Amino acid sequence: MSGAGPGGPEEADEARRAQRRRFAEEARAERPDLVLLCLLIAAEGDPALDEAGMDAVQIALDELAGQLPFAPEGGPAAWARNVGELLGRRLGFGGTPADYRRLESSLLHEVVRRRRGLPILLSVVWTEVARRAGAPVYGVALPGHFVVGFGDPHGTHVLADPFAGGRLLSDADAAELVAGAGAALTAPMLLPADPLEIVARILHNIRAWAQARPEHGPVGLWAVELALLLPSHPARLRHDHAQLLVNCGRFLEGAAELEEYARVVEAVDPATAETVRGRAAEVRALLN
Repeated sequence: MSGAGPGGPEEADEARRAQRRRFAEEARAERPDLVLLCLLIAAEGDPALDEAGMDAVQIALDELAGQLPFAPEGGPAAWARNVGELLGRRLGFGGTPADYRRLESSLLHEVVRRRRGLPILLSVVWTEVARRAGAPVYGVALPGHFVVGFGDPHGTHVLADPFAGGRLLSDADAAELVAGAGAALTAPMLLPADPLEIVARILHNIRAWAQARPEHGPVGLWAVELALLLPSHPARLRHDHAQLLVNCGRFLEGAAELEEYARVVEAVDPATAETVRGRAAEVRALLN
């Protein structure tokens, strides 16, 4: 566990509000700090993660970067092999299907501590450690499986799979991963992922984890609420937010959110707006 965290309920609520303000501000920064955003997500999932705990993760990433050789000969492939040797083979960072069943696999501080996680969180570790060491590195948001690229995404580059301990991927390997998600590999899929795209995908994974476990509705709720703080998000997310509020017994807030969603979609889909307003009225009736 991390530090002691806030004391009473009021202090905890204020700490959460402050963290969310910080998350929203960082998401709108000119160059968003991916690690900080991931740690602020983690703090929602683990209220014991305080500022000292976040600093400890940053220090751990710096220390890992310090163990990599500087400017290795051999270009992108050498960088990929060196990072894989350190993180995958020596330190055991990687994943298994069982990691998909754990919320900790989406919380950066736990991934750094346990050295286990989902492909996207392991890729954050890979890219941040390599970047600190001076590597030309970036995340690659393949459909269904996040990986890491080294080199020039428009020229000479190699791909590595942190979930598999840093295994280097051929074009055929990448195509096979994408095919597993029911898609065909295209050139745009291999371009660097934007930090906010990565954050949105992490939050989507957390929502999917919670949706499969109704007893964890509050987890899905905070994941949606963070996603709504990103500069852009699908309008449908408001409807999902409303439903989660209702599921958690917060009927008044859920009805208000349904009405707001109806207002947003009315110009393009009046029939849906009317249906949603009817649902909002039903939810308000639950208060009687």
